[in-house]
Amino acid sequence: MEEKAVFFFDIDNCLYPRSLKILDLMSSKIDDYFKLKLDVSEEEALRIHTQYMMDYGLAIEGLVRHHSIDPLDYNSKVDDSIPIFDIIKPDPKLRSFLESFNRSKVKLWLLTNAYKTHASRVIKALDVEDLFEGCTFCDYTEPVLVCKPKPEMFTRAMQQAGVTDKNKCYFVDDSAKNVRGAKAFGWKLAAHFLEPEDPSPAVPVGDCEVRDLAELKTIVPELFV
Repeated sequence: MEEKAVFFFDIDNCLYPRSLKILDLMSSKIDDYFKLKLDVSEEEALRIHTQYMMDYGLAIEGLVRHHSIDPLDYNSKVDDSIPIFDIIKPDPKLRSFLESFNRSKVKLWLLTNAYKTHASRVIKALDVEDLFEGCTFCDYTEPVLVCKPKPEMFTRAMQQAGVTDKNKCYFVDDSAKNVRGAKAFGWKLAAHFLEPEDPSPAVPVGDCEVRDLAELKTIVPELFV
């Protein structure tokens, strides 16, 4: 039997709008965590946070590498402390879009740099958890964290989703860095998600840009019929 294609979806600021400010809340909590655990000023916490995001793409990776922080403690006090269900509500439009995929041709899969608990809470709040067949996440229990845009993360996602052909892998993410990574890795489609008000990058970072996930129906119509 021919293997199905897989459409990999980022979660944060992709399945829900940036205007909900989930990542702003998260960023504030990260700074608070830095101040508490490293006993530094607010200015120093922001500096270190920014530096680790630049160096590793994840603040938690810098904390683990340089400060022996327990990533699960971090997760409980940062991501999992956000009142997701007070902020994110069921999204019938998103659900209708996801339901329009032809499931005989493609499976839907989540690909996130968050831990699994955050991913689970978000898709439950959106009321779309039953539409995804799995989730590849940054496993905070591992001694070395693997996250997008590392090639190892894309390899892991393919293994977990049960697809061997890169030409059957489709991806959408709001992070330019992650979209570039997926394109460099050789996936068939790397789509850059932008909010309506965002300017297009001077140099395209993927195969296409979308400002509404429903636009994917015209970009890869073969997955919907």
